[in-house]
Amino acid sequence: MENSKKLALVTCYFQLNYGSQLQAYATQLLFNKMGVENETICIDGIQNEINKAKYRYFLSRIWDIHTVKDKWATVKKALAERTKGREYKRNIAMRRKMFYDFSHTMFRISKRYNSRDEITAEAHNYGGFVVGSDQLWLPSNIEGDYYSLNFVPVDIPKIALSTSFGISRLPKVQAAKAAKFLKRFDFISVREVSGQKIVKQLTGRDVPVVCDPTILFTAEEWGCITKRERFYNEPYLFCYFLGNNPEQREFVRRVKEITGCKIVQLQHCDEYIKSDVEFPDYAPYNVGPAEFVQLIRDAEYVFTDSFHASVFSLLYQKKFFTFRRYNNDSVVSTNGRLYSLLALVGQENRLLKGDEYVNDVLVRTVDYNKVHARLAELRSFTKNYVKDALAKSGIDYDKNYR
Repeated sequence: MENSKKLALVTCYFQLNYGSQLQAYATQLLFNKMGVENETICIDGIQNEINKAKYRYFLSRIWDIHTVKDKWATVKKALAERTKGREYKRNIAMRRKMFYDFSHTMFRISKRYNSRDEITAEAHNYGGFVVGSDQLWLPSNIEGDYYSLNFVPVDIPKIALSTSFGISRLPKVQAAKAAKFLKRFDFISVREVSGQKIVKQLTGRDVPVVCDPTILFTAEEWGCITKRERFYNEPYLFCYFLGNNPEQREFVRRVKEITGCKIVQLQHCDEYIKSDVEFPDYAPYNVGPAEFVQLIRDAEYVFTDSFHASVFSLLYQKKFFTFRRYNNDSVVSTNGRLYSLLALVGQENRLLKGDEYVNDVLVRTVDYNKVHARLAELRSFTKNYVKDALAKSGIDYDKNYR
């Protein structure tokens, strides 16, 4: 029996992160195009409760050197706002406003819920809950107990769309918790093969690997959020590095010497990196998610250690190179999603360390006919997964959607 109740989307639409907001928007856009009424659950009233649980998790990991290094970046960023002067503070505030404006104009947000119990009490007003995608099942998020959908009653359909654990193996405590909440999901799809293995190990279920929601739309379709004019009228190399790896910047400098292109970099996104201050020719801060896509669209080359910057480089048929953010595959490493993405489209040779000879690397070409044929297959497979999940959940959608 089909129901006409709206879908509840549980995403990280509020994160001050380009990939997070773009994948959350893509999730909403998918259901809009499928003719399914939906709204994204407002997190404002329960954010503090979730954050407290995450802080307790990080405190419990205080003796783990990898976790400490990972979180030190966040501390450095907060300290920089207090110590690096008014201009830096204004710049960060400008970027934050760009994220705020995007999240408050592009998303259909639910009313404010002040606790998870309050959502539980009104959960039957929804036809189902969809969680995804991004790294929503990281150990810290498992402790936050929001993206687990544990607050959703058993009889309401629960769908995981391209959700990621972010890492290749879970710590013992979080693995036990994941084993329980995963069994409550009616439908699970993950973004990486490593996540597929985790679900199999914890639940015995064989689940599909589907594409990130941002991949579901072509460059032409993403034009709905971007301006036509260029951000910079001269040729440029676009850099979006979240990790602090100086050898990667040196590689880009060598490319600049050969190409003569200026360097445009989005700076201090995940942490304050002192050595980046003198690195680019241009360091814009008036860049929200839409402008982020625009900067990739018009770049001569893209250099990044970001999953979503790599995705949009593929969509816009860019000459791009992806670097490992982490030097090893430690417990906090998120390199796996980069390996998985590039392997899916047969572009493993775009993954660099930074010590390669530039001339040897720049001659590497991408057969975008093959890449986009593979992306089309992934889109079709993912959409069919979603259609099947909706149909079996009794949720009506536009059957003509392709």
